[in-house]
Amino acid sequence: MLTALLVACTLAAGCATPAQPPSRSTPASADATGATAETPAVQAFVVDVRAPDEIRDYLERHLDLMRYRTLADLDDTELERLSIAADRNVRDLLGTLGYFSPEVNIERDRAVAGTQTTRIVRIAVTPGPATVVESVAVSFDGAIADDPAAAVQRLSIRDGWTLPAGKPFTQQAWDDAKTQSLRLLAARRYPLGRIAASRAEIDPEQHVARLSVTLASGPAFRLGTMRVEGLQRYEPELVERIARLKPGTVYDQSALIEAQQRLQDSGHFNSVVLEIDPQGDPQAVPIIATVSEARRNSIELGVGVSTDSGARLSAEHTNHQMPVLGWRAVSKLLLDNDTKSVQSEWTAPRDASLWQWQLFGQLKNEDAASVRVRSQQLRAGRLQRGEAIDRNYYVQYDRATTNGTGYHETAQTISANYAWTQRAFNRLPYPSSGYGLGVELGGGYTLGSQREPFTRARMNWLGIWSLASDTDRQAHAGRIAVRAQAGAVLAKDGVSLPSTLLFLTGGDATVRGYSYHSIGASEANGITTPGRYLAGASVEWQRPILIDGQPSEWESTVFIDAGAVADKASALKAKVGIGAGVRYRSPVGPLQLDLAYGLDTRNLRLHLSVGFTF
Repeated sequence: MLTALLVACTLAAGCATPAQPPSRSTPASADATGATAETPAVQAFVVDVRAPDEIRDYLERHLDLMRYRTLADLDDTELERLSIAADRNVRDLLGTLGYFSPEVNIERDRAVAGTQTTRIVRIAVTPGPATVVESVAVSFDGAIADDPAAAVQRLSIRDGWTLPAGKPFTQQAWDDAKTQSLRLLAARRYPLGRIAASRAEIDPEQHVARLSVTLASGPAFRLGTMRVEGLQRYEPELVERIARLKPGTVYDQSALIEAQQRLQDSGHFNSVVLEIDPQGDPQAVPIIATVSEARRNSIELGVGVSTDSGARLSAEHTNHQMPVLGWRAVSKLLLDNDTKSVQSEWTAPRDASLWQWQLFGQLKNEDAASVRVRSQQLRAGRLQRGEAIDRNYYVQYDRATTNGTGYHETAQTISANYAWTQRAFNRLPYPSSGYGLGVELGGGYTLGSQREPFTRARMNWLGIWSLASDTDRQAHAGRIAVRAQAGAVLAKDGVSLPSTLLFLTGGDATVRGYSYHSIGASEANGITTPGRYLAGASVEWQRPILIDGQPSEWESTVFIDAGAVADKASALKAKVGIGAGVRYRSPVGPLQLDLAYGLDTRNLRLHLSVGFTF
């Protein structure tokens, strides 16, 4: 039978009770510390806290007593009252850290140095055993309680409770656990969910906490029609097609966020806010889309640097609604050490099935391996971008003139192509598991004096695996990322093909330790040119860098890359790079810095890149 008093801690944040300040008037010219503009603050007393480091720092930050050290006219009677109140204040603060049976000893003393006498308040704390969670009860009230469709959500809320039995109890952990459970409740079906009751029973004799929370869901919501506000040039149907929020579907906060991001990424809008009307019918809650259209014309200028191609200048012009057609046109100019290019892409508005017409043209001069390539490309087709899958079919014309030492070739082709990409990562741009797969298939004929058929195929794959099953261990163990790529162009020997349809590898995103596109097919005269066959692979271990035992925004990596290009599959010979690097979770995506050693070149090479792409 318990003889100690059970303490119920049900406050939303903290259980500390601040001491009452002494009754006194402060001159109007005094600041918050009691010092005037003419006289510097003088300490009326000092506080000496003796406790374990973490507890001492916490008490020194939050003790009410600390606020009155600069009250110069504080007399001994008032200091005595503050010292007595400090005992309760210390115990309340320790309670927020999970220490409910501490030993607290507060003494007053004086230190004399010459003519100066300093009053001292000594606070000695022995915190005692930390309180540990003994049991947790999460219950539900409202529609979620007996809805079979919400069984998985109920389970995820209980499994997602962040302060389970066996963990130390603190007020912050208790508040965080309730916040997380409420977030999981309101994220799907029940946007009006709330915490109906919560209770933390503390047994100070057994040093255990018994926790209980009741979550009230309110009604389940389904999406209704969308109301668009802020349009001037575009029709509401454009917003609805890009958002892809079907009436009648279950409310899902993440789906609204993804739809909002799609609208933002479309380029048509400067700002987008998607929200539901909580006063609407839960079975068909209105969606309110508030948008601000982007300017019809915009110009972006850029300056950058890359370890692949050095300094870079770029200019981009966007016309969001071309005259007559109403299409969007994006034209770019790029200048760097290896490439000079100009291109323009025109895309039509999406239709009801999310398909859109696309026209593309490009002129490019590029240093590739040991040759210089001057190319032209025209493309026309249809594109569909989905949540997880992109599809694209198009007709393409290619022409390229390739020059090198003792090498000159001009070729042109016409081809029909299909591209398919699937992304199944758990989150972007920082996936911890999942995969991505991209496949391109095409076929056509060479033009000019030769009219020979050819086919082309390319595959890219990225798989990511966490090295632990639960979230906490994943954060410490890291993950393995494996890349693979393969490509082939099949045609008769001796048939000339544009270099832009052939393959090169090497650089930041393929085989580190080698310069960009430096790995190709070897010609008899010793130069390297684009080749008909490509094979590559990479294995990388990505592990968080711990700070104070917790994962930080930085990661360390070790990796091995390999890649090969040749004109015959039997001639493929891998060039290997090994190295290590760091990653930083920047607001614009992963910032990657790698130092790699090329086993073939026997040189170290620095690689820097930004962003996650697949």
